[in-house]
Amino acid sequence: MRLITAALMAATVFGATAAHAEMKLTSKDLVAGKTMADAQVFNGFGCSGKNISPELAWSGAPEGTKSFAVMAYDPDAPTGSGWWHWSVFNIPADASNIATGASGDKKLPAGAVEGHTDFGASGYGGACPPVGDKPHRYQFTVYALKLDKLPLPETAPGAMVGFYVRANTLDKATIEVTYGR
Repeated sequence: MRLITAALMAATVFGATAAHAEMKLTSKDLVAGKTMADAQVFNGFGCSGKNISPELAWSGAPEGTKSFAVMAYDPDAPTGSGWWHWSVFNIPADASNIATGASGDKKLPAGAVEGHTDFGASGYGGACPPVGDKPHRYQFTVYALKLDKLPLPETAPGAMVGFYVRANTLDKATIEVTYGR
């Protein structure tokens, strides 16, 4: 009887682990812990990058995921509140990636909405830290959400999108890169 009980307990523990794989985020354009390529650097504010949004692919979303959101954030910006570089929300639950350069080119998954960045416009705004600052960290995070759609307009700023995203997150995965000048 003890052997059967132990087997059932093991099956329950290992079965629960297998039922929810950890969310993973990968990118052909971003390498975790490495310097961001010029392709993803802002073109303006003294920076001369190409400002191309990176490719992002995710897997392992938990059961109950009804939509996704992607956010890019610089916690090292000298603002007291960081800097929002990108927010995409209302990404359908059957989506698993965003293509390179999708921002602003109508290549986002159907129904996805880009909120405003701290640059003051919607769409991707690449890295552009102040000259002489230590390299900044840029965190690209995909969130699995328990809502089909966030009740936000396209003009929603990153902090507002972040509030709704965090309040409705089931799981998330992040890639962090750096950039300095």
